[in-house]
Amino acid sequence: MQAWLGRIRGKVARAVKAGGRAQLLVAVLVGVLVAQPQASMAGDSLTVFAAASLKETLSTLADSWKKETGQEVKLSFAASSALAKQIDEGAPADLFISADLAWMDHLDKAGELAPGSRVDLLGNRIVLVAPAASTLKISIAPNFDLAGLLGKERLAMGNVAAVPAGVYGKAALEKLGVWDSVKERVAQADNVRAALALVSRQEAALGIVYETDAKIDPGVRILDRFPETSHPPIVYPAAVLKSSANPQAKAFLAYLQAPKASEVFKAAGFTVLAKSN
Repeated sequence: MQAWLGRIRGKVARAVKAGGRAQLLVAVLVGVLVAQPQASMAGDSLTVFAAASLKETLSTLADSWKKETGQEVKLSFAASSALAKQIDEGAPADLFISADLAWMDHLDKAGELAPGSRVDLLGNRIVLVAPAASTLKISIAPNFDLAGLLGKERLAMGNVAAVPAGVYGKAALEKLGVWDSVKERVAQADNVRAALALVSRQEAALGIVYETDAKIDPGVRILDRFPETSHPPIVYPAAVLKSSANPQAKAFLAYLQAPKASEVFKAAGFTVLAKSN
């Protein structure tokens, strides 16, 4: 925004220097345009970058926030890795909610977070899913026969090198001793919702997704949960970004920790980690 204003002010200055009524009129009009964003900046909507698995719950809470405060919340959902990289590149956002600690740590180390604003907001579980019509059955345990269950079909997962759900899933399969037997059959997706869709559309026989995702898609059914000891804890941290100039950013983050929001998250299947303010 500041760079854009600087370019416009330069044009105004050159127009005035050139003289003439036409140039002066242009200068006045452009000056009005420059003043408008500054005057309305305090009323700008909040922009929240959030993990794809939060789409339904955050949309519900953003609607409630708007009804209560009149403040609009613009939500951008994608893999936490993709959103963190966008923030790295200067994408304008006020609040970031990641599906794992690693990408929030990345932004923290880069000095992108507002000091003291970071909080561990939610927890989740990963599950093995199949298409709703599937009759497959299995219990997840060390050395379980996932390869036999797959046969020649594919296992849908988020990108195992970057997408949190994929990272958790790979860690679990390695811990359980079955990763090597299925790694050549993994269909890696850009985010966890894309992996879920592959199973729901029956383009993959199985998938590893968050339990909260599986619950909202009637096209899949949960075969079993992965043991929590098989992967790092699934934590959703949230923080205001240091670049945010919106005074409502901290207020909305506090709203997400309040009892009303906690009930929405719990109903969706999340574990609430943050203490209510």
